[in-house]
Amino acid sequence: MDSTYSMVIAEDEELLLRNLVRKIFSFNLGVHVAGTAQTGKQALEMVKAHSPDILLTDIRMPVLSGMDLLAQVSEQYPAIKSIIISGYSDFDYAKEAIKYNVQEYLLKPVNNEELKNAVFKIITKLDMEKRGYSTSLSIPEFSSKEQTAGAIKEYIRVNYENNINIEELLSQMNYSSDYVTKIFSGIYGLSPIKYMISLRIHKAQHLLVHNPELTVQNI
Repeated sequence: MDSTYSMVIAEDEELLLRNLVRKIFSFNLGVHVAGTAQTGKQALEMVKAHSPDILLTDIRMPVLSGMDLLAQVSEQYPAIKSIIISGYSDFDYAKEAIKYNVQEYLLKPVNNEELKNAVFKIITKLDMEKRGYSTSLSIPEFSSKEQTAGAIKEYIRVNYENNINIEELLSQMNYSSDYVTKIFSGIYGLSPIKYMISLRIHKAQHLLVHNPELTVQNI
């Protein structure tokens, strides 16, 4: 990556914290660790001091929990993208984290490749945001199934708030809706339409929590 992005890492166990710092450095993805913290309160102070692009935090943090940290960061610094790690495979955490712009949810012990992929996906999004998203769907000729599904997923993620007709768009590009649904579902576990609906539901949940002045009908 040409750009350099900053990260704050919050982990209460010192050895694990040092290990995470080493891993991020070893990935050589253009990300530098601007600060580390062993409590949620310290992490929030680091975020305020450094305004990082990425926050990597454990759920179980002393003084201020990881979830409370994410809530405050989401409200005060909505541009920051977060990764959470946890030794607890409780899906309720993942569901709650959706409200706070969390991009990835990793379980301990953190797998090197999973962490690297999570960071890579985030900095790819950051790069795209810098350049400005294209609102057109472009799938290069001879793309693999994974690349085709990934391009469609990214298009939906960027445009889900707009009135888009995915089937009509695919038809214009000479793609069979059944074929795309099959490969998309095989990779992501749901159809493109259901993926778009899930994004809209998550957005509605966020608005319900953070914009109480809006009525349900408005949302």
